[in-house]
Amino acid sequence: MESTSFITLKKNAKQDMTHLKEYKIAIVGDCSTQHLATALKGYGYQEGYNLNVFDSDYNQIESQIMDDQSELYAHTPDAVLIFMSTEKLYEKFCETPLENRASFADLTIQKITQNWSILNSKTKTNILQFNFVENDDRIFGNYANKTPSSFLYQLRKLNVGLMELASQTKNAFLIDLSTIQNCYGREFCHDDKLYYIAKMPLSTAILPEVAKQILDVIKSLSGKFKKCAILDLDNTLWGGVIGDDGLNNIQIGELGLGHSFSEFQMWLKELKNRGIILAVCSKNNEDTAKEPFEKHPEMVLHLEDISMFVANWENKASNILNIQKTLNIGMDSIVFIDDNPFERNSVKAMIPEITVPELPEDPALYLSFLKSLNLFETASYSENDKDRTKQYQAEVGRTTLQSNFENFDDYLKSLEMVATVHPFEEFEFPRIAQLSQRSNQFNLRTVRYTEAEIQQIANDKNYLTLSFSLKDKFGDYGLISNVIMEKQDENTLFITNWLMSCRVLKRGMEEFIINHVIETAKENGFSKVIGEYLPTPKNAMVEKMYAKLGFQDLGNGKFEADINNFVFNKTNIETT
Repeated sequence: MESTSFITLKKNAKQDMTHLKEYKIAIVGDCSTQHLATALKGYGYQEGYNLNVFDSDYNQIESQIMDDQSELYAHTPDAVLIFMSTEKLYEKFCETPLENRASFADLTIQKITQNWSILNSKTKTNILQFNFVENDDRIFGNYANKTPSSFLYQLRKLNVGLMELASQTKNAFLIDLSTIQNCYGREFCHDDKLYYIAKMPLSTAILPEVAKQILDVIKSLSGKFKKCAILDLDNTLWGGVIGDDGLNNIQIGELGLGHSFSEFQMWLKELKNRGIILAVCSKNNEDTAKEPFEKHPEMVLHLEDISMFVANWENKASNILNIQKTLNIGMDSIVFIDDNPFERNSVKAMIPEITVPELPEDPALYLSFLKSLNLFETASYSENDKDRTKQYQAEVGRTTLQSNFENFDDYLKSLEMVATVHPFEEFEFPRIAQLSQRSNQFNLRTVRYTEAEIQQIANDKNYLTLSFSLKDKFGDYGLISNVIMEKQDENTLFITNWLMSCRVLKRGMEEFIINHVIETAKENGFSKVIGEYLPTPKNAMVEKMYAKLGFQDLGNGKFEADINNFVFNKTNIETT
């Protein structure tokens, strides 16, 4: 449970936030939401966000969404949070004729669908909506689970319908209020007196946790999320010390405390399957450290699940810096998991950007504690994610190969790189949107797109799009870059978005991409291309990218390429 109190969040909400990143959010509910708005703003301050919150009046969901001139639309929010409470839902259920109650959930989903559709027709905002906490009226007792006429039956059906609707609506994200109540209990999450007096369904005690869950989604939508878990071994992935206790005596498997380590590994493997990178950082002899992965029959994780394995007697901070450099990901996207307080404190002191959870002393509590932190929130998932471990293992292989070459150009030639280029295709929309949400360093304008927006751009004749995939002799990177170009006039193309995965940085891909941008512009009859660099705290590395690639610096972050006089860049990448 988040230790911050509501009183602290109220104080935070009054702080000067003008120096923080602004994010506009509108809250509309069928209940009172002012305490929620305060908690959200205060938690935003704690997380480095200036949340500009519009909190609508009581029970104004439909009026705010349907009215083109409402305060909601005037606020131009980045996200709209919709709070339909179970309490109000029950009132409507009781007003529904008995013969219609079996279809209550379906009718409610239709109403929610209508609200979302109207929002999407009037604005490009993200939609956040609470699902419904369970509240059994005990009219039927346990038989409520068998009859569609019961409120509980309809409530559960409604939550499933809401998940299905969200899965079909690319810019809609559910805040799982139901799971929060399941974890902490209804008595903790709901204050009967507060609801009857002030129409507030959430207790002030649970508001910090609710605010955290909302901020987790907002951070993910803003491109701030965790990509990698770096793992200690002894007394973290198994009980005991492999170098002292030996393979047969470490604790793992079904018996005793070993079961907790097995379930922890199972959870980590599921994170890997979702696309989280797993790496190992252990003070150990490498052969000894790898032995359980190779020989222990009850290990859930194996070496093929680990993108980078570092076991030596160097300090862990130095090894983590090496892992981060090799994998080429931001340090703030890494979580370091270690049972040893000394190692945790040492790493935190030397690498302030990294996330280091304070594991409980009892290994049986590791998993529940880490789950409660919700460190790996995501706003997207694509089929490419499941291949991420192989991609990063290949990256380690490329780094090792590079050390064998004195000439970098010879190394690039040895990779035998081949790229695929084409306009955006429908099956790629999830990955293209995901790249826009996740790419921070090589991102010239840092514009975030939803899948729905990518689809709209791909079908708009005012835009030209390019999607780039890359493979070499070590493996397939998959889709690693995309460019969106807007037709400003009959002569000019403006690059509204250019981003690239840092995994392929300095391999000639940026030169390859710009060459194809110029070729595309020429083929479509344009005489110049304009690029723009908008600085952020993370993209300084591409500040001079356009100038480096042959564009003329116009000042104020703008760059221009004359198509007819452009000198194409040298690259070692072939095209399929």
